[in-house]
Amino acid sequence: MKVTVVGAGNVGATCANVIAHNEVANEVILLDIKEGVAEGKSLDMWQTAPINLYDTRIKGSTNDYAATKDSEVVVITSGLPRKPGMSRDDLIATNAGIVRSVTENIVKYSPNAIIIVVSNPLDVMTYCAYLTSGFDAKKVFGMAGILDTARYRAFLADALNCSPKDIQAVLMGGHGDTMVPLPRYTTVSGIPVTELIAKDKLDAIIQRTKVGGGELVNLMGTSAWYAPGAAAAQMVEAIVRDQKRIFPCCAWLQGEYGLKDIYLGVPVKLGKNGIEQIIELKLNAEEKELLDSSAKAVKEVMSVLDNMQQPVK
Repeated sequence: MKVTVVGAGNVGATCANVIAHNEVANEVILLDIKEGVAEGKSLDMWQTAPINLYDTRIKGSTNDYAATKDSEVVVITSGLPRKPGMSRDDLIATNAGIVRSVTENIVKYSPNAIIIVVSNPLDVMTYCAYLTSGFDAKKVFGMAGILDTARYRAFLADALNCSPKDIQAVLMGGHGDTMVPLPRYTTVSGIPVTELIAKDKLDAIIQRTKVGGGELVNLMGTSAWYAPGAAAAQMVEAIVRDQKRIFPCCAWLQGEYGLKDIYLGVPVKLGKNGIEQIIELKLNAEEKELLDSSAKAVKEVMSVLDNMQQPVK
């Protein structure tokens, strides 16, 4: 079993490290365009194997996709962060070019792979990988909901002074401030969270979750990596081990929730075939309105990619 992580930055390296430590795959390939970075980080990780007692081999590669041949799962973390003065459209154009190139190489060397996209802007980069790959949509999807839900659950665990292990939650919509946490589907050991916390406190936690990424950027001057990397690794594990886990993921909708031709965060079942089921929750009018608003915002960003002069394929 072979898994490739493209991009050896903080998120990609963390993802590869978690996969190795959990012995999810026999071999992990970490690939980057910067000379020596993937090799160095992979070697450093491998040298923890005798300490942390795992057998997964981690190998680094500088832009040699031949090393990734026949990977069962590929995680794409490549891309540049938005820089001062850079417009949203500029960021999309830059990162779409990177994701497109990566995807073309994945298809060339691992035509049967399942692709997990982590690059930002998440929803549109997943769309870019889907268009470029020509794969079935159930094999191309994005990591966002697991990260956003983890933040939501972590904040709740703090507020309730309880274990995060006992908190289950669902979160939908785009990856950003239009995401849709669903308190009605949030429980603590089966107890509705609304019975355990005041509405104003819950609303504040939901708002903090929506800007959770920005909070970390303000604190550190850069994006988060531990939680995003671990979230992507959890998706890989669900696929490799055919766990049939129910996770919120960025999936291609074709009529579900009344939405069509859009990548959006919804609960899905993840297994060896990728997305094996899109789960349709019975949303109330307020929840549906919020989801539709999030979908509209995502569609606007996707249209930027569609309208670019350079065609995706």
